[in-house]
Amino acid sequence: MVRLFMENDLGILIRRFLEHLEIEKNCSRLTIRNYQHYLDVLMHFLSEENKDKKLTVNEITVDVVRRFRLFLARQKGSIGEMKLVTQGYYVIALRSFLKWLIKNDYKVLQPEKLDVPKVKDHSLKFLDAQQMERLLVQPIPSSKNGFRDRAILELLFSTGLRVSELVHLDRDQINLKTREFGVIGKGGRARVVFISKQAADHVAKYLMSREDKYKPLFIRDLRPNEIPLGDEKVRLTARSIQRLVKHYVKTANLPVDATPHTLRHSMATDLLRSGADLRSVQELLGHKNIATTQIYTHVTDARLREVHEKFHSGNK
Repeated sequence: MVRLFMENDLGILIRRFLEHLEIEKNCSRLTIRNYQHYLDVLMHFLSEENKDKKLTVNEITVDVVRRFRLFLARQKGSIGEMKLVTQGYYVIALRSFLKWLIKNDYKVLQPEKLDVPKVKDHSLKFLDAQQMERLLVQPIPSSKNGFRDRAILELLFSTGLRVSELVHLDRDQINLKTREFGVIGKGGRARVVFISKQAADHVAKYLMSREDKYKPLFIRDLRPNEIPLGDEKVRLTARSIQRLVKHYVKTANLPVDATPHTLRHSMATDLLRSGADLRSVQELLGHKNIATTQIYTHVTDARLREVHEKFHSGNK
């Protein structure tokens, strides 16, 4: 009886699931941390409902999930109630956990019975050529971090890197002569990214301005006579880059509330408007499924309209 309970103990199985994400799935630390948070919230919810009762995976029923969803909907988010898209992350994590349990022969709730809340489509944010140019020239070369910040903006727009991919770059990883390098992206997928001539020039200027020997490509401010630290102690964080982009968007007085991911969208939009095909853009962005890349069809639709206007006999 004790063994049967141990095999179904919810806390133990959540821990094993997270270990599975780390070892077998090779998920990033951020993904594992997020999944742990979502499942910990579920554990806390179930504990409140089942005072002094040991929790097992059998507690997860359709009715329990419905109450959990209601609980989430009433939680406060950064602005008012928790956003629907955030609620969806909890459901996705729970479904992944249930799928893993079924794969390991546990008789639990079928994950297909849990619907991920549908979120209304939002317009895709990207910067046009003029807005992008205004943003890129905001860092002042003579300022403290001018070379670094310009290199970051240029590289984000040139490569379409995710901010998490950018911060993990080391300087020996980039070949500025061939203007290409490899990255391991979302889901552990490897891809080659390419650097524009302009971006390569600015990255080179930034590296020439550095006097340190640290491995990370982009590092935080170092205080004068600061005691040498490990590479990861000086590596610029994703949050710092997000704040950096936000700052320059504001100084450029752009009408779009752009983020590092907006520059990724802007890169894809720029390529498609210049004639690149959707499949090539999919590979450059590292999308597993082309359906993800199809959010940019507004660009190809616009190009098709131009073709129609120019060549259809009825428009002459």
